[in-house]
Amino acid sequence: MNILHMKYAVEVARLGSLNKASESLLIAQPNISRSIKELEADLGIAIFNRSSKGMVLTPKGEEFISYAQSILEQIEEVEKRYKQEAVKKQKFSVSVPRAGYISEAFAEFSKCLSDDPAEIFYMETNSGKTIGNLLGDDYKLGIIRYEVTYDKFFKAMLEEKGLAYETVAEFSYSLVMSRANPLAEKKEILPEDLLPYIEIAHADLYVPSLPPAKVVKEVLPVDVPRRIFVFDRASRLDLLSENPETFMWVSPASQKLLDRYNLTQRKCTDNKKIFKDVLIYRKGYKFSALDKQFVTELYEAKRKYVK
Repeated sequence: MNILHMKYAVEVARLGSLNKASESLLIAQPNISRSIKELEADLGIAIFNRSSKGMVLTPKGEEFISYAQSILEQIEEVEKRYKQEAVKKQKFSVSVPRAGYISEAFAEFSKCLSDDPAEIFYMETNSGKTIGNLLGDDYKLGIIRYEVTYDKFFKAMLEEKGLAYETVAEFSYSLVMSRANPLAEKKEILPEDLLPYIEIAHADLYVPSLPPAKVVKEVLPVDVPRRIFVFDRASRLDLLSENPETFMWVSPASQKLLDRYNLTQRKCTDNKKIFKDVLIYRKGYKFSALDKQFVTELYEAKRKYVK
């Protein structure tokens, strides 16, 4: 059944005349007449009785027009909803590592949203999941983190999977701990000073082709006997704030975040590992206005917090 033919029939029924329907629809009268005949043939009923007084609905025709009006109203509602959404809805998605400066950038970015409807996705996860998010087309932008010794492995993977990349920041991890932690008072923290304490670590570290157990040993700067593995930033911040025996290796954090959770940030002597945060996206992808705004805020936060 042709939807246009249905629309013509409804208009003829409303006006009671082929001629008036032709003027209303700006369609030639013979075309409307032919369309209605085809519709009647498809349905196997007579919709109209044709007479010198015009087009009069048959009993079956009245029933059909009632259904047709309902269908056309639903089609109009669907078109209105999704066409408006396509024009006005703001859409943005990014998958990132758990990092204070990135979340600060996202918070500033959120202030740039207009009053139009918005659909924004921000996921904190590991590099493997971020790459999967982009390949599955669930997310448009991603930031992955890895130690620089694995640079060639990650770049080879990104090239193979058709992903473009650019370095956002390079840094050494700092130690974050409660201000009540005894280490917070030391002028110099050595790796062996950490051994009596509990390390908070992310449970989903990722390096291509390496098993998780080996990734932990390769990536974390010091091998301590006690670790608590967590998946989300809120849990790690609560643990660090409430338990003075804990510490964590993190990317540079803002003073605002440290003050909020009563934490301090310190360097560890002999920590030589360098990490990279890398922006990734599909090759050929054209950045939207929101994408560009987020990247602007990202680099601004990097300049403020990553020295």
